Amino acid sequence: MYDLHAHSTASDGTLSPTELVRAATAGGIRTLALTDHDSVAGLKEAGAAAAEAGLCLIPGVELSVTWESRTIHVVGLNIVPDHAGLNQGMRRLQAVRFERAQEMDRRLTKKGIPGTLEIAVGLAGAGMVTRTHFARALVQLGQAATVRDVFDKFLTQGKPGHVPTVWAEMTAAVGWIIEAGGVAVLAHPQRYKMTGSWIGRLAGDFKAAGGEAIEVVSGNATSSDIQANAAIARRHGLLASVGSDYHGPEQSWLKLGRIPPLPAGLTPVWSRWEDAR
Repeated sequence: MYDLHAHSTASDGTLSPTELVRAATAGGIRTLALTDHDSVAGLKEAGAAAAEAGLCLIPGVELSVTWESRTIHVVGLNIVPDHAGLNQGMRRLQAVRFERAQEMDRRLTKKGIPGTLEIAVGLAGAGMVTRTHFARALVQLGQAATVRDVFDKFLTQGKPGHVPTVWAEMTAAVGWIIEAGGVAVLAHPQRYKMTGSWIGRLAGDFKAAGGEAIEVVSGNATSSDIQANAAIARRHGLLASVGSDYHGPEQSWLKLGRIPPLPAGLTPVWSRWEDAR
């Protein structure tokens, strides 16, 4: 059982790396990738927990990319976490994240909601401050009932807390992953809400940049999403990955170990490193 996309408190997950590994093991997962946003800070702890639990941990990361003025996520799997080029790139993205957080706080303060950054920083702890931390902060402040409601009311395009952000270029981010010995995976394509022609352009540009795989099974993808993703993988000659994009038990609709298997006839991304052993 594979799950190659999950988050911990090193970014916007609610379980520590150790807790995540234990939850994955309890869910029947035997190979887990920790892929925190623009950070590898949780991998050392997760590795120690995985060794104790007898779970295979794949070191990973999820990088933020701007493509055609849209935010795209690229997962790096089986990376060398301490690679200098990758870490330099992540530091740039982390700086962008904090600048965005400061601007979000300014915009929300103008709308009569001060103090969100302070609460978000407290919620993030040693991890990076993300939009999810802002969402949780706004729930604490009574501005919405749920995190999902916060995104709808405050954090999406055109809302008071939305801040347009320019992330890494596709070629640069994929290059950092490759240089760190990893495989670049186009994350959760169904979430970008693109037409078929646009998703085809994205997949083509991603492969041209050196990307090798796509998440065919991801998070709350429907059966039709999975079939569409599988078709993209076949059309563009991409390997197939599976990942829950798990952020914590608060996602009541998503449990570790419950994601569907890959459709038949696809080459799984883990063949890239398992065949080399």
